[in-house]
Amino acid sequence: MGAFFPSRWRLCKCQCVLNNLSTSPFVFSHAIAISRGVHIEPVRPLAFDLHEPTASKTSEPNQAPIIFLHGLFGSKKNNRGISKALVRDLGTPVYALDLRNHGESPHHQRHDYRVMARDVLTFIQDHSLRNVAVIGHSMGAKTAMALALFWPEMVASLVSVDNAPVNVALNQDFAKYIHGMIEIQAANVTRQAEADRILQKYETSLPIRQFLLGNLYRPKGEDAQRFRVPLDILARSLDHLGDFPYADPSKRSFEKPALFVRGTKSRYITHEMLPTIKEAFRKAVVDFLIVSRSGAV
Repeated sequence: MGAFFPSRWRLCKCQCVLNNLSTSPFVFSHAIAISRGVHIEPVRPLAFDLHEPTASKTSEPNQAPIIFLHGLFGSKKNNRGISKALVRDLGTPVYALDLRNHGESPHHQRHDYRVMARDVLTFIQDHSLRNVAVIGHSMGAKTAMALALFWPEMVASLVSVDNAPVNVALNQDFAKYIHGMIEIQAANVTRQAEADRILQKYETSLPIRQFLLGNLYRPKGEDAQRFRVPLDILARSLDHLGDFPYADPSKRSFEKPALFVRGTKSRYITHEMLPTIKEAFRKAVVDFLIVSRSGAV
């Protein structure tokens, strides 16, 4: 959620780092992945949309497939437009994922960056992908960073939108949104307009309300609408979503191309965080975007 970045701007910046990938081959090692993810049971299968180039525009043999990861309360559908644009312009397949407890992916009681990164690793393995470029926004950005730092041999490059590899408390708006969504579900609303009237008590911004209400659906055989996201699990997990599991850059680093995109008003990538970003992601480029509102998870 948070900043609503212009698609064309995002596309240009993503292309900049994706077109300068290191394409050296690596050994696709399941054994290495298992040894580093001890006692973490992945959620599978993650739901995804695959956007593929036409036969007339295929990528170079070593061009990295792209994996897109959304933010809190988001889903794969949020990245549909930019995914199609990247496929068109780069000629490489794009996998837009639903992370655990979001969209059409399975629910699980544990929701933190270690397990979400492990889920994405398992997805990469299950689909026999290699040299992947990972683009993540907010919660998806920290998931992408955790993946790159813990399994760097699986990742060719990284784009992090509006998040940094640091521990930072979440905006209190997220707890407020969950309270509003719980009230909506308890009211057994049958129309989105009813849900929006309730949510107006918690959020004045129409685009943000529309984003949150995009999670509503009507289960088969029922009149009342429900949220796809498990509100109880996410409510319990909010405190952990401000954390980062590898916040000490002296212990792990990623030596391949990385682009960090921040809004000038963002509290999730501040000037004080730049040295930590550069230490953990040695080839990082940090770029700025002027937006009216930024920050999400």
